[in-house]
Amino acid sequence: DSEGGLYVCMNTFLGFGREHIERHYRKTGQCVYLHLKRHVIEKVPGASGGALRKRRNAKLFLDLEISSDLNSDDFEYEDEAKLVIFPDHYEISLPNIEELPALVTIACDALLSAKSPYRKQEPDSWEEELQASKHAKTLVQLDNGVRIPPSGWKCSKCDLRENLWLNLTDGSVLCGKWFFDGSGGNGHAMEHYKETGYPLAVKLGTITPDGADVYSFDEEEPVLDPHIAKHLAHFGIDMLQMQVTENGLRDNDIKPRVSEWEVIQEAGVKLKPMYGPGYTGMKNLGNSCYLNAVMQAIFSIPEFQRAYVGNLPRIFDYSPLDPTQDFNTQMAKLGHGLLSGQYSKPPMKSELIEQVMKEEHKPQHNGISPRMFKAFISKGHPEFSSNRQQDAQEFFLHLINLVERNPVGSENPSDVFRFLVEERTQCCQSRKVRYTERVDYIMQLPVAMEAATNKDELIAYELKRREAEAARRPLPELVRAKIPFSACLQAFSEPSNVEDFWSSALQAKSAGVKTSRFASFPEYLVVQIKKFTFGLDWIPKKLDVSIDMPDFLDISHLRARGLQPGEEELPDIAPPIVIPDDPKALDIDESSVMQLAEMGFPLEACRKAVYYTGNLGAEVAFNWIIAHMEEPDFAEPLIIPAFGEVVSSGAAALGAVGLDNQPPEEMVAIIISMGFQRNLAIQALKATNNNLERALEWIFSHPDPEEESDPALDTMDMENNANANILAETGSEGPRIKDGPGRYELFGFISHMGTSTMSGHYVCHLRKEGRWVIYNDLRVCASERPPKDLGYIYFYHRIPS
Repeated sequence: DSEGGLYVCMNTFLGFGREHIERHYRKTGQCVYLHLKRHVIEKVPGASGGALRKRRNAKLFLDLEISSDLNSDDFEYEDEAKLVIFPDHYEISLPNIEELPALVTIACDALLSAKSPYRKQEPDSWEEELQASKHAKTLVQLDNGVRIPPSGWKCSKCDLRENLWLNLTDGSVLCGKWFFDGSGGNGHAMEHYKETGYPLAVKLGTITPDGADVYSFDEEEPVLDPHIAKHLAHFGIDMLQMQVTENGLRDNDIKPRVSEWEVIQEAGVKLKPMYGPGYTGMKNLGNSCYLNAVMQAIFSIPEFQRAYVGNLPRIFDYSPLDPTQDFNTQMAKLGHGLLSGQYSKPPMKSELIEQVMKEEHKPQHNGISPRMFKAFISKGHPEFSSNRQQDAQEFFLHLINLVERNPVGSENPSDVFRFLVEERTQCCQSRKVRYTERVDYIMQLPVAMEAATNKDELIAYELKRREAEAARRPLPELVRAKIPFSACLQAFSEPSNVEDFWSSALQAKSAGVKTSRFASFPEYLVVQIKKFTFGLDWIPKKLDVSIDMPDFLDISHLRARGLQPGEEELPDIAPPIVIPDDPKALDIDESSVMQLAEMGFPLEACRKAVYYTGNLGAEVAFNWIIAHMEEPDFAEPLIIPAFGEVVSSGAAALGAVGLDNQPPEEMVAIIISMGFQRNLAIQALKATNNNLERALEWIFSHPDPEEESDPALDTMDMENNANANILAETGSEGPRIKDGPGRYELFGFISHMGTSTMSGHYVCHLRKEGRWVIYNDLRVCASERPPKDLGYIYFYHRIPS
């Protein structure tokens, strides 16, 4: 509450705004609250040159929502604290040692001196003043003739071109280590120090006329080098000619509109800021741009607007006592911040005139800071809870999983993304087929590199690039592969080989092929371009390509057709369960592991998913991942238990059957994650002797299963209410699907800049009110040249027939 302050319950230590404090008192009976208000005092120049103190409407600025940067010399704070006793609203100003018991005084002092959880996420050390290195004055530099070029740097011990450090003693260019911000290397700079003892290194790409980033290996911290200009000149580097850039190139080495960073962010073009409802920016909390981009796209969809912002009063009224731990409350709060327009207001005319008169421009304090939302949605997740860059596609699936686990009313907004995929698997030897269906939320399009229309230019560019690297010259102008969208769509529809296919017709392993088609078309189609892959060194890499994504998309020809005349189905026989003498020797399908890893999931999590689903394929393992993403050990290394150990996941992997034929919870969770009800999952597993693949086939072949009345089952359902299927209204016919025509129109896309999912930056473009708008964290502007060919995730909505 920007006007009423914050009320903290002295019993539960939960904070509430003015509009919710009465409800909390009525619900809990707690009557003692600490009332906090912060007033911002603006210092205004006085007539005598001094500074007058001007109180800003006694308005409280909370870091929970408003991303104002008030830590400047122009502002001061006045904090006000009172103890309020309900129901009479009796106020006691603090401090007041005489009237209050010692225990109450101690509790108030502890609260007032405590750091907020948000400031704890921002280490104080980041703001410490750097000290001059003890080695700077006496640094010895070798006269070895090394000269450093202005660009085109590469680690002398590996092929990395990012996070490079120049040793100021011998001029070696070596890579650093992985950092919290996603930049990284193989630690060759540190190894060189341990071998030589040369203490100081400067980060290439940070050198400007004002200084550079210098690190002391001996002192183990960033330092200042007062003699940096002299030390750099020893290797032929003139600081006055250097300009900092993202990729280490000088400004005059970069050709206009070629750099991915420039094109996607529309740099060099004057963009008009947008204000009002739906045009609110989000503060980057430190590599949280992936979250910002996804949430901007999500809350541009009417179904999500209705579910959370439209139901905001009801969600707030029925929120738990601790709303910080309630998903729907946090979604409603974030949606309201983005759509209300309260945090996206144009500057007042008087403020503009004042800025012109002072010949200065202060950025407007608009936008919201999603700290509480990120803290909740990433809680317990090993990746999203960190400050590292993440994959926007992986976060999108994580969000959908949370939406489905936390129903809000009768409408499930994630229904708009859900569709059924029909998979046709054919035994190449017997020619018999099997049709199965699975639930999905994203259409993943492969990049058909072999279909590039500018192959000659690419070959010539690669030759020039290698020559420039060998001669240590600036790299040539980038040539980006141009891929037709039709080729990517064709690659999606082509058959793919099935590794280790077991043919029930032959009762043995055989060659098999699989094709995928849409058994239903979603209301909103999310298309991911599979730009990220793995190199031979298992380091994630990105394909820098341009794809002519269409504004209007028709995929009606990809509609599934089911079993065709003349086709013969594979027998419904499950492969034999082979329990090895040594369970640790169980093979893991590495091809399935790689398919999942290419989606951006941690490698160890992919290995566990394939193992615990019995090598049944990447699709089944993918559903296991969705069901287990929030577990604390999600990305921990796989530990295979010895045979006979009590491990539910291991039992699920081996298809073990309990004494009471109760299905393993791992298998139940996998089926629930596909959108089916819990009782249906248990019934299907029991009917198929806990065979996961056959259970899925059973579900689709039994549209009206018999209702069970099992007291033990009912008890278990009550005990596992948190895992119950959120689609209670779906019924036993399976997941709720909004099928319709396969014709779509593009309304948004998320773009990624950088070389891998572990680094870089995300922005979002959305089409609103007939024009494209770019959402670049806090910056929201009308787009002049939306880079639709460089997107990573595209959002289409169905065109009504």
